[in-house]
Amino acid sequence: MGHLERSRIFLEVAERSSFADASRALNLSRSVVTRQVAELEEELGVQLFVRTTRKVALTAPGAIYADRMRTAVRQIDQATDAVRDEQHTLRGTLKVSAPLSFGMRFLPDAIARFRILYPELTLAMDLTDRFVDILRDDYDMALRISGPPTDRSTIWRKICEVPRVLAASPDYVARRGSPAKPQELARHNCLAYSNSNDPQIWRLRNGDERADVSIASKLACNNGELLADLSIAGEGIVLLPRFIMEEALIDGRLVQVLPDWPPEMIWLTAFYPPYERLPAKVDAFTRFIEDAVAADQEELPNLGQKKPARRL
Repeated sequence: MGHLERSRIFLEVAERSSFADASRALNLSRSVVTRQVAELEEELGVQLFVRTTRKVALTAPGAIYADRMRTAVRQIDQATDAVRDEQHTLRGTLKVSAPLSFGMRFLPDAIARFRILYPELTLAMDLTDRFVDILRDDYDMALRISGPPTDRSTIWRKICEVPRVLAASPDYVARRGSPAKPQELARHNCLAYSNSNDPQIWRLRNGDERADVSIASKLACNNGELLADLSIAGEGIVLLPRFIMEEALIDGRLVQVLPDWPPEMIWLTAFYPPYERLPAKVDAFTRFIEDAVAADQEELPNLGQKKPARRL
């Protein structure tokens, strides 16, 4: 036994003024209780009890130690209960990072429904296109739209695939033409997403055929909404998740480029610190987002329907 366990036994003997009664209450043999108290006294270098054939009483140092240890053990128990409560109940604060465009378009309605289900949970959302370090920045979890995970310091769960398209404005296509094959992208002005792990390479596929194209870009940005608006304004060809550009594609402000060469699929993924087991609040929010995405596919077109995304 460790110091804490021996101290608990000591407190039980002090409370009952009896080794025999303490042993029965703790479901331990009297010899174990006696030995553990003796080892605690040896460790502390003081006598904690006056023992006679008729009674067990605290010494002056024993009374001081009992008074302090009752408070310490109570605080330890409260801390233990709080940690267990945090792990298994849906209370406290849940700190989540999510991509800006996805958050603005999809999360308001989803979060409102989540709050109705879990009113005692405080949700702290941080919308950013930056790939946050969930360990360093103390997030409970992060939602990301990116390629398949390679980070081995975290654990993750794939929520869904997110289709992407190449697009440009009709004005840009009229001025510069539309590329007929991926290699022709090199002579076009392509708008780079600067948060990509490899923003200068666009990887496209046509069946079993693959093309990795080095793009020439005089403009890079870390936000998909701004890149889409710049492409609508005629600044160049952009590669983005379809849900960001769906309305502009439907109303003709953007047209698809190289439709037979779709970009490699990316994922909406939930990332977590290296939990041994997901806390209840983290697991509940992840499952809720999974269900919300599945039930509301029009928010991420070509998870299904090609119709305008609802503005939430």
